[in-house]
Amino acid sequence: MVEASKIIAAGLATVGVAGAGIGIGVVFAALNLSISRNPSLRNVYFNNTILGFALSEATALFALMMALLLLYVI
Repeated sequence: MVEASKIIAAGLATVGVAGAGIGIGVVFAALNLSISRNPSLRNVYFNNTILGFALSEATALFALMMALLLLYVI
C-alpha cells in the first residue's frame, strides 16, 4: 500500500514537467513574434528569452527532484 502511494505521488509530481514544457513553448513563441515585429531589438529579446527559459526549466527540475525524493528517500 505504501509503495503504491509513493508511485502515485511521484507520478503526480511529474505533472510540473508538462507545465514547464508548455511554458518553454510559450516563451519561444513570444520570441519569434517579437523578433518578427521588431528585428532591431533581437539581442535584447533573446537575453530575456534565455532568462525565461531558465526559470521554466528550473520548475521542471524541481518537479523531477520531488518525484525522485518521493520514490527513493521516503
